[in-house]
Amino acid sequence: MNTRARTLLAAALVLGIAAGPTAPAALANGLTAPSHATDARTRPVPAADAAALRAAISGLPADDATAALVRVGGTGGSWHGSSGVHDLVSNRAADPSARFRAGSVTKVFTAATVLQLAGERKLDLDRTARHYLPDLIPAAYGGVTVRQLLDHTSGIPAAPMHGSTLEEAYTHRFDLHTPREMAASAMAQAPEFAPGRSQHYLNINYTVLGLLVEKVTGDTYAHQVGERILRPLGLRSTSFPGAEPGIRGPHNRGYQVFTAPGGGTELRDVTVWGVTDTWAAGDLVSTTADLERFTRALFSGEVVRGPLLEEMFTLPDPSVRTYGTGKPAQFGAGLSVQTLGGREVWGKSGGRWGYNSLVAATRDLSRTLVYSVNSTDAKGQDMNATAMDVVVAAFGAPPAG
Repeated sequence: MNTRARTLLAAALVLGIAAGPTAPAALANGLTAPSHATDARTRPVPAADAAALRAAISGLPADDATAALVRVGGTGGSWHGSSGVHDLVSNRAADPSARFRAGSVTKVFTAATVLQLAGERKLDLDRTARHYLPDLIPAAYGGVTVRQLLDHTSGIPAAPMHGSTLEEAYTHRFDLHTPREMAASAMAQAPEFAPGRSQHYLNINYTVLGLLVEKVTGDTYAHQVGERILRPLGLRSTSFPGAEPGIRGPHNRGYQVFTAPGGGTELRDVTVWGVTDTWAAGDLVSTTADLERFTRALFSGEVVRGPLLEEMFTLPDPSVRTYGTGKPAQFGAGLSVQTLGGREVWGKSGGRWGYNSLVAATRDLSRTLVYSVNSTDAKGQDMNATAMDVVVAAFGAPPAG
């Protein structure tokens, strides 16, 4: 794939990898949302191209990734594949059933839980978050509604963190953070914009939503998601690690490119890395099989029922633009939308150091895609090359230009 095509594709396919102060802002900015023309929604997908999918993950480990796990499904057929290695020491084959850090795919689970609670009338999407969390949310953010947290139009800035470089993040990888501390430190700052006026994709919105879930249920966030989604769907390999920095169960090691002390670059094993800074926004561990099952259930209305499901497939008013770029908003409640291969594709990507992931599908589930790519540039300026090749093989390319 040439450089221009890769640049266009990276811009089109970023479905929410960046989410905090250590992630490059360019990844969160998105680009023009697709037309909602009928043909983009209903155009049939071609049969899954097994050869193209195999080619997309061939040659691993490579400079950009050490392993890849892919599942494609839908009416055009299904395909499961894996490549690369479990680790760079033993070089044994990657485990196709391995668990991995799903990063911001967590937000889809959080949004679905919040929407379930709205369906049970335990919260109101148009009521202010301060109504539910008066001791946490200051007056400066008193107008922020639950819906504005869901679609990242709250104006709450990111919580301050230690440093802004990869080395600084690595040094503080075992720091413990509480959700209330993160939320309080974020809202001790001035708003970025008035609620509902712009869209800025940030983890902090979903940290507050996790706290809201706990407030209205009197239960922990993780237990609520477990009882509402994981247990009913039989997602036995999906979990929330909490304060544990490792990944329980079988998993392939994650690596990240660092600048070497004497110049050049080196790979470091970053598998063990604390995730308390992301919590309800990004600490999920899962498998491709579990995420495929979840995606199908979600899109078919088994997780969120009735009109509330449409919140996930609804973008803000067209007057709402992306903060800092002025481009159209692209995030609904937990999901983002792009045009790929002439069809609308909804989904969510995730990125933790050493791991990139994606869940994506057409609305009619004629094509679904879940992948985990052990990226060595998981929070890089451009989308990982192997991940891009997988998406194009599954859905087709975005519009040119």
